[in-house]
Amino acid sequence: MSLNSSTLLNEENAQGAKRNTECLESLLQTPSSFQDNPLQQLQLASQEVLEKAKKSGRSKCPRCNSSRMFYCYTCCIPVETVPTKEIPTVKLPLKIDIIKHPNETDGKSTAVHAKLLAPDDVTIYKYPCIPEYEEKRHEIALIFPGPNSVSVKDIAFHLQKYTKKGLCASDDDCSREPLLKQAKIEPEEEKNPNEGISSSRSEGTRLKKIIFIDSTWNQTNKIITDERLQGLLQIELKTRKTCFWRHQKGKPDTYLSTIEAIYYFLVDYHEEILKESYKGQYDNLLFFFSFMYTLIKDAKCCAGKE
Repeated sequence: MSLNSSTLLNEENAQGAKRNTECLESLLQTPSSFQDNPLQQLQLASQEVLEKAKKSGRSKCPRCNSSRMFYCYTCCIPVETVPTKEIPTVKLPLKIDIIKHPNETDGKSTAVHAKLLAPDDVTIYKYPCIPEYEEKRHEIALIFPGPNSVSVKDIAFHLQKYTKKGLCASDDDCSREPLLKQAKIEPEEEKNPNEGISSSRSEGTRLKKIIFIDSTWNQTNKIITDERLQGLLQIELKTRKTCFWRHQKGKPDTYLSTIEAIYYFLVDYHEEILKESYKGQYDNLLFFFSFMYTLIKDAKCCAGKE
């Protein structure tokens, strides 16, 4: 019996070692790794600084002195072993407000990635401390799926319902005369078919700020029903699969993390509203996300979980 147990143990150890060896070898094969990592097609800045930080381990936050890995999720700044000058900065075409649920764990949220990489254009608020948006509803939209949500390509049309002088109280009010009055300025002239496209782009670029909610899907109701967010144009993103390693249990894989939602919205906005070819302008928003995705996936592989 002891001989059989010993033999079995040796076989298990041998198989474990073989599996780890095969896993490490596979990680060195670019084609396989490329196929398994959908984020590898991104045009990212060099992540060498993150590789070095990974090897040196946790480091202090220069502001609060907390021990962190890569960045401080409380202060939204890189740690001492990750020089700010080696972190890419992304310029966004819009301002972004992120409303964070008070119960959302800072260390598990990807919202901080946006603040780290686009510090001039991103602001994070912890609910219920959020701005009043009512006076600027004509230039703000909220990313959230629902029966009244519109697609990114339809932003231009729906923003026409919001004006600085008077905001529509309801969709019924907006469907009345005001929208048609602009089209009656020169009724006798024949319209140029290209004018509609130019006009739509002008209306679309009227959008100045986009709001994202950072919370689990089960926690969103408290925020989305807040009176300060009522009446805002709601936008629903195209269906995409998440790469987030903390996928919410029981939810479909189309539920994106906050930084993924921000990234995909900007890609769609760039192509469908700005009408420009997308060439990786916002890829660096996934600078930390893609590195951590690969790091965690590799760790799971070598642990035999995948």
